[in-house]
Amino acid sequence: MRIADRLQQNLTIALDTLRAGKIRSALTILGVVIGVATVMAMAAIVAGIREQIVHTIEIAGPTTFYVIKYFSQSPVNPDRLPREVRIRPDLLPAEAERVATLPEIAYSAIWAQVFGRVEFGGARTQPMAFMAADDRYTEIQGGELVDGRWFTRAELASGGAVAVIDQDVARKLFGRISPIDRTVRLGGRPALVIGVYAPPENIFAPQGQQVGAIIPYLMAEHQFQIDKVNALWIAVKPRPGITVGEAQDAVTVAMREMRSLRPGEKSSFDMITQDQILDTFNKITGVFFLVMIALSGVALMVGGIGVMAIMMVSVTSRTREIGVRKALGATNQDILLQFLVEAATLTGIGGVIGIIVGLGMGKVVTLAMSINAAPPLGLTLIAVGVSVTIGVAFGLLPALRAARLDPIEALRYE
Repeated sequence: MRIADRLQQNLTIALDTLRAGKIRSALTILGVVIGVATVMAMAAIVAGIREQIVHTIEIAGPTTFYVIKYFSQSPVNPDRLPREVRIRPDLLPAEAERVATLPEIAYSAIWAQVFGRVEFGGARTQPMAFMAADDRYTEIQGGELVDGRWFTRAELASGGAVAVIDQDVARKLFGRISPIDRTVRLGGRPALVIGVYAPPENIFAPQGQQVGAIIPYLMAEHQFQIDKVNALWIAVKPRPGITVGEAQDAVTVAMREMRSLRPGEKSSFDMITQDQILDTFNKITGVFFLVMIALSGVALMVGGIGVMAIMMVSVTSRTREIGVRKALGATNQDILLQFLVEAATLTGIGGVIGIIVGLGMGKVVTLAMSINAAPPLGLTLIAVGVSVTIGVAFGLLPALRAARLDPIEALRYE
């Protein structure tokens, strides 16, 4: 008999056996389903977030970089700053203005981020971010002004209480009424709405991190408490034809001169490029993903042990059946293959169900976070392969036990 025919015959036997014990089979594959579903859900979420981060970086441009007070892969507590952070001076608007005059630089401005609710007429949003920037905000973040205007030079210079609000915020608070020239409250501070901004599609903005309004930097400095370690930076964009390295060298020289740093002294500021931002994100999500794989691996191991236990019970309960098959000419190899195919089928079904559940969970979470996530097709194939391999590995011992049964003793078994 050809191998393909033998496999098909054993697969039919395996499916009949699984149908005969539905509850037992369902409980057996549960561990496999949980493990595979966890991996697939996390893969979909991480892939979706990474795609949005990359998209945001593409909007800003691969050459854009940022001068910051202190670079750390996780935010530092502003109330308990390490000494190496405390001794560093805060970034100043004058430093951004000086960098902007460099021949290698096309754009430089100091930006900050503060948080609060947007309120109007008794309606209010969830807490969201307010970006303190200037009228060239879209050159770095993308998007477009869909109504009204940007800040005037006088408003930027004085820190005028004006704001360009997000179009979704405008719809929520004003409905069909135009928000232009109406006063809202940003984190409890009054501000006149002068424009409505539409962010670029698919920008990475989970709930709670949406940019609800853009305000002049000096308004934030005068009216808000700015975290000058984690939420204050100078955005820098080199001129066309200038590499990131060349621009960073020019900015480093200018910053060190302004801070009167001597040769050999360590710089009292840091710089971070788009590649570093993506690398930091990959490290954070990589650790998170490894933890999830470890947890799902435990679930898969439990599922595999369950498969072994059930297959051992199955061998015992079907001892007479095995004796009959051997008496009719089945070889040890035939019996071994029968039980291996049964174990692989059990975990394979669990893997397929786990993939469907995991992708569904990932889709729900990414939709809730406003993230577009493509199904990780490569990982899907790997998940099926791993689940089948677990079935074969943990089904091997029961299959060997079945194959080694003496046919005479098996026929006498009651």
